[in-house]
Order: sequence, then structure tokens, then C-alpha cells
Amino acid sequence: MSPASRDEQRTFLSVLSWPERTAVAKALRTETVGGLALLAAAVVALVWANSPWSAGYAAARDLHFGIPALGLDLSVGHWTSDGLLTLFFLVAGIELKRELVVGQLRSPAAAALPVVAAVCGMAVPAALYLATAAAGGGSSKGWAVPMATDIAFALAVLAVLNTHLPSALRAFLLTLAVVDDLGAILVIALFFTSDLNPPALIGAAAGLVVFYLLQRFRVRGWWWYLPLGVAIWALTYNGGIHATVAGVAMGLILRTTRDKETPGRKAERASPGERTEHLLRPLSAGVAVPLFALFAAGVSVSVSGLGEIFTRPEPLGVVLGLVIGKIAGILTGTYLTARFTRARLNPDLAWADVLAISTLAGIGFTVSLLIGELAFPDPADAAHIKTAVLAGSLMAAALAAVLLKRRDRIYRHLWEAENVDENADDIPDIYQRGTTGGTESQDGP
Repeated sequence: MSPASRDEQRTFLSVLSWPERTAVAKALRTETVGGLALLAAAVVALVWANSPWSAGYAAARDLHFGIPALGLDLSVGHWTSDGLLTLFFLVAGIELKRELVVGQLRSPAAAALPVVAAVCGMAVPAALYLATAAAGGGSSKGWAVPMATDIAFALAVLAVLNTHLPSALRAFLLTLAVVDDLGAILVIALFFTSDLNPPALIGAAAGLVVFYLLQRFRVRGWWWYLPLGVAIWALTYNGGIHATVAGVAMGLILRTTRDKETPGRKAERASPGERTEHLLRPLSAGVAVPLFALFAAGVSVSVSGLGEIFTRPEPLGVVLGLVIGKIAGILTGTYLTARFTRARLNPDLAWADVLAISTLAGIGFTVSLLIGELAFPDPADAAHIKTAVLAGSLMAAALAAVLLKRRDRIYRHLWEAENVDENADDIPDIYQRGTTGGTESQDGP
């Protein structure tokens, strides 16, 4: 390996390889549209819940339907959080699997920096919440609320700002969100379980084994996977573990590498994970998450209620965790990892850009609302936490907007350089100079 190649490996936030950039762009394009729908749904929820028709909002959210004999007689609010969000976590599981197999997390050396940054970005907000709650004599139950990053909401902010963020910064934000999603699902599985039902959990585990075997033996056809997936989800829910865990488990089982042509087997144009993600990501981003936001973000907002965000320890801990804890955790984790691995920052960027992304990661809308509901079953307490999540996310978004717009001229210059295509072959010229990983196939080794 040449010195230039070794130097490229040590560069943090360098230009992505063409396959990685293509995969990231495809994922973020859908998430951006979904983020705008998420914002619209949150606004509708807030307006509806604070209008003269607020009783109708509560009635719609609490309306029950389902199959009682199967333990699935749930309210609309629970169907969106336990059912529709399973699609969100299924897509997150596929994205995590892709990152681990063919993406930025494939190499331990390359994965170290974003993973450490993400872990610090979860640990510091949780610690800040606990310190705030302890100092004010509050409950420690909400420590996990400010841990998450909402990639859709963050991308919606970028879309509204119309900023030309370089692909490497967008990929870093996506990686932070993917690791955050894994952390969130582990927290939900380990700390928010209730009345475990061993027979149901054994059934869910058996279903996952069958799911794995179908993948292992290259069985295709949605008629195999759809009923099996629904059964795994229902058994997980009745087993006492939050049903979204089933989504992540199935996402991690799906293959994300394509079979190459061998005797008796044709080459795959897309892996099962790619096909499933292609089908479900628009449904997750455009339907599941906005509907969850519609029935989770509708809290009654008043002047006194807003004041309690900064006087009660629990909501104050959430706000401080999202706005300050995320910045401190991600920035510190990134700097220390870069320092001790001798990685160097892309010379075209500055630590101010890492600061901006760290601030943007403080938007913790969807998963934070979900964990808030799980941590505080009492509706009054949950309302304060939800208000804090909304306030903290908006504050983080506003601060990130200021930081990003200050650097937008530089971002625009880098974005234009990345997208020069003088020979009009739909591949930017920068990827044909032999310095950014080339245009190799995404099939993996």
C-alpha cells in the first residue's frame, strides 16, 4: 500500500468511495422527504392537540381495535408506536447490517471513530440527565430519552436550510444515527421489558431461526416472509419485549451482499436487504414515522408548561442532554479518537463542521418520544417529557442552522467540486482519478 493510500485511510471525513456515496445518497434522499412529512405531522399534532378540537385528538389516539384473542387489542397510539415503528427499526437494522458488511463500519479501524463518537454521544447526554435529575431530586427513569438522533428530522432541517453539506458529513451524521438506533433498541430491549412471557419469546426466537434459514438457503418470495414477520412481531409483543426489537432482529438477519454468478445460480442484481429496504424505506419514512409523530407529539402546550421544562429536573435533564450533552459527547469522542488513532481531519473541513454535525445530532425526536412514553407511563409525566423533547430538538435544530449557514459557502464549494462531471457519464470526475476508492462494485469482498 502506498503512502498516499495510507494517508487517505487516516483522513477523517474524506470523500466517500463511489459505491458508498451512492448508497448513502439513496438512503438520505428518502429520509429527507420523510423528514419533511415528519415535521408536518408534528405541527399538525401540536395544533390539533391545542385547538378547540383537542378532545377529538385524544379520542382518535386512544381508539382501540385489533384481535383481543391474540393479545393485540391496542389503541391507535400503540399501533403506531409498537406496530408502525417496527418498520422504522427494520429499515434501521438493514442499514446497520449494510454498514457492518459493506459500509463504513466494515473495517474496525474506519469504524472506531464514528462508533466511539456515537457511543459518547449517547453516554454523555444520559449522564447529564442523571446528574440533573439527582441535583433536583427528580426521577432517573428518563436517562435514555436524550440519547437518540433523529436522522429524518435532521435531514429535514438541512432541506429547509438548503445547505450543500458534503457527502462525507452527511454520511457521518447517518452513521451516528445508525449506531444511535442500535443503542436505542438495546436500551428498549434491556430496560423497558415487562412481565416476560417465556413461551411467546421462545416462539419469537424460533421464528427468527426460520427467518435465518430461509435467508441461508436463498428462499425468495414475500409470501414466506410477510406472515412469518408478522408472527415474530406478535410473539415478541406478547413476550413482554417491545415489538420494535423484532424489526431490528429481522433487519440484521437479512443478507446485504449480492450472490455472484456460480454454476447453477444466477448473479443477484440486489441483495434481499437492498430489495426490502427499497420497498420499506419510503413506507417507513413517509408513513410510519409521520403517523407515529402525529399521535405522539400532540401535547398540550402552555406558558406554565413551558416554564416547567426549565424548573422540573426530568424535562430539564432531557433538554440539557439533547442540546449540550450531544455536542459535548460527539465532539469529545471524535477528537479523542482522532487524536489517539493519529487520524487527521479532512483539510478542506474544520472542527467547526464536526461541531455543527454534533449539534444537528441533538435532534432526538422520534426515538426520544418513544423512550419517553416507555419511561414515563403516567400521561402527565409523559407530556412534560414530550414537551422537553420537542423544545430540545427545536433548540438543537436552531443552533445547528446558525452553525451550518455560517459555513455554507465552503460547503457549496466542496459540493460543486464533488459533482463536476465534464464527460457527462453520470459519475463525478473526482471518482475517476484513482484517489477516492474508484467505482468498484458494492457487492463486497
